[in-house]
Amino acid sequence: MKTTTRAGRMCLVLDDKVIDVEGASSGRFPADPLAVFERWTEFAEWGRAATDGPAASEGRAGSPSPKPRQIFAIGLNYREHAREAGLALPESPATFTKFATSLTGPDTQLRLPSEFVDWEAELVVVIGRRAEKTAAEDAWLHVAGLTVGQDFSERVVQAAGPVPQFSLGKSFPGFAPTGPVLLTADEFADPDDLAIECLVNGETVQKARTSSMVFSVAELIARLSAVCPLLPGDLIFTGTPSGVGHSRSPQRYLRAGDEVVTRIEGIGQLRQICVAG
Repeated sequence: MKTTTRAGRMCLVLDDKVIDVEGASSGRFPADPLAVFERWTEFAEWGRAATDGPAASEGRAGSPSPKPRQIFAIGLNYREHAREAGLALPESPATFTKFATSLTGPDTQLRLPSEFVDWEAELVVVIGRRAEKTAAEDAWLHVAGLTVGQDFSERVVQAAGPVPQFSLGKSFPGFAPTGPVLLTADEFADPDDLAIECLVNGETVQKARTSSMVFSVAELIARLSAVCPLLPGDLIFTGTPSGVGHSRSPQRYLRAGDEVVTRIEGIGQLRQICVAG
């Protein structure tokens, strides 16, 4: 099953048609995506059987979960990325947050607040069922689906202060694009092994497979839910592969006019055009 949003409304993607969930379900499910995630098991059963419905509003796709109550993000979750950063592999997930105002859709302008903005392609997990002290073997039962994300990072702000300010440096407006769709796990041959890549102006700068993650999706859910409940609609940015600009020699950052494309196998792509701040 594949979902997206249009004008903040939950939509279902059927082949090449995008239908409005509230209209197609005759009001059984509301337009509010968060309210749908709260009833994800029931909704998924209906959605898999749906065959038609009224077309969704015209316009660009939005974030598949546009109003999450929590956004988790994981650092150093690919071995090669930890190596390029000169850091040891973490013994537990290096966790921070991206504040909700950084969230945006898949096809946007990225306003650069400085000359030190970097790219980080990420697989994003959307929670569909409350997870609290959830065992890894049960974790996928709590996942609504997967989408594409970018963890844009302002490296000076991120590193400022007596301790790093990861959450601030990664939360400027537009720094968390997600989309264009959410796919349920059963749409993949193996949801733990997907090709992921990032291109800047057509040049491939990151390329890996999600099977290279240090902590798998299931392990992340188990580790995070051991500390705090994961709520329907919450997002987990699962970390980025090697190839970020900050670790290059010489270092490379985004400039006005740059095009950033982020792709994950089977899901689709994000596209951001950089503009001056």
